[in-house]
Amino acid sequence: MIKKILIANRSEIACRIINACKELNIKTLAVYSEADSNALHVQSADEAVLIGPAPAGQSYLNQEKLIETAIANNCDAIHPGYGFLSENSEFNKKVRAAGLIFIGPNPEAMSLLGSKVESRNTMIDANIPVVPGMKGSSKELQDFKDIASNIGFPVLIKASAGGGGKGMRVVYEDSKLDESLNSAMRESLSAFGSDEVFIEKYIESPRHIEFQVVADNYGNAVHLFERECSIQRRHQKIIEETPSMALSPELRKKMGETAVNVIKAANYNNVGTVEFIVDKNSNFYFLEVNARIQVEHPITEEVTGVDLVKLQIKIAEGEKLPFTQEDLSQNGHSIECRIYAEDAFNNFMPSAGKIHIHNIPTGSGVRLDSGITAGSEVPIFYDPVLAKLIVWGKTREEARIRMINALKNYVIIGVQTANEFMINVLKHKDFIEGKTFTNFIDLNKDELLIDNENNLSMAKAIAGLVANRRNETKSPESRNSAISHNPWLSIGKWEIAGN
Repeated sequence: MIKKILIANRSEIACRIINACKELNIKTLAVYSEADSNALHVQSADEAVLIGPAPAGQSYLNQEKLIETAIANNCDAIHPGYGFLSENSEFNKKVRAAGLIFIGPNPEAMSLLGSKVESRNTMIDANIPVVPGMKGSSKELQDFKDIASNIGFPVLIKASAGGGGKGMRVVYEDSKLDESLNSAMRESLSAFGSDEVFIEKYIESPRHIEFQVVADNYGNAVHLFERECSIQRRHQKIIEETPSMALSPELRKKMGETAVNVIKAANYNNVGTVEFIVDKNSNFYFLEVNARIQVEHPITEEVTGVDLVKLQIKIAEGEKLPFTQEDLSQNGHSIECRIYAEDAFNNFMPSAGKIHIHNIPTGSGVRLDSGITAGSEVPIFYDPVLAKLIVWGKTREEARIRMINALKNYVIIGVQTANEFMINVLKHKDFIEGKTFTNFIDLNKDELLIDNENNLSMAKAIAGLVANRRNETKSPESRNSAISHNPWLSIGKWEIAGN
């Protein structure tokens, strides 16, 4: 049995893992960089250890330091969360070699699936439908030209070693191929340490649909249905929902069975996600497997009632799956909005600074997985996700309205967020009708990038209410002091981050 886990991550996902461990009566050890000394995950864990300077390469990506820290503090296991080292098969091997439990899949499956080229070829051999394209990478421009000519433009250049939109380019004509390849290779090398890229047919206006899968160490594997992840900017998701409006019961069953076949072909164990794209004719194609817990996992939890982080830990402990495919079903509808520190009305530029006001939305069917609180510092060094706002409703329309209201009541002052932009998305007629494709934002920018400047009075009212409630509990002398330290006067230049 696992008694203590080092969480090799930070912010929201670290807090999520800590909460799951508390319910399992497992002790947690947080690690933090110098930039995160006062972070919420540091305050929430049973213990916390400084791991290094602010740059991730000297802290959260320092494999040897993480393992040494786990051993020195009597941990049984390491949970990598998502991002950072979560899909690094070498780290996976080192953790196990040190006698620790890695909470994730076996390193062989992780290594296979970590290469888009290798995993693609494995799926071809297993008769899994894949997008037409290269079976391997190359350094020769002519090889790329030949395959592009064969499958036809537009084509999509992809980095073999990573994701998140890095090293990805859409090319519509032969004359742009050379330039795009060089650019993609440089970006891939910088982001992942590898300039290996390949090309495949670019499916125009597809839906991005993924299936949550889970397998134990005894050959049992199931899927926990799909998530629609088509609302994206720069190839990164911002709004996800389940069930998908695009899937009939027959298509859902077929894709779910295919997802299970994918992880069986890779000899995968633990929790993971199989990603597909679906074209306008409902043809679906394998994209990749994310060999970790996914950012958007909470919406699956909301409609299935399965705690995926707890399940990860139990599988790592050697337990069998507690259910079969027939035991699982979807109940209601769930939507997640990723709360990034970014300015949607300025090309989604990252934002950093101190959180002065953090007013959390509440109510029936509202959940917040957060890595911040009032007073938190948002550094420039890491992914800008601050929190995830999740809602559940009996129907999609109930969930949509609930999310709009939750976003309106979620006030963050100190950094910019895209909350207002996401409200515009949720109110758009095409979203309401379920017409969500990966180019949704590009097609509707003019309508979505309307900054409603009616937030100020509401934000002031909430901030004033918070300040007054705090003031009521203080002595008269303290009240006078509080008045003289009005946050609106003391925080300096500020802007509304979202409502």
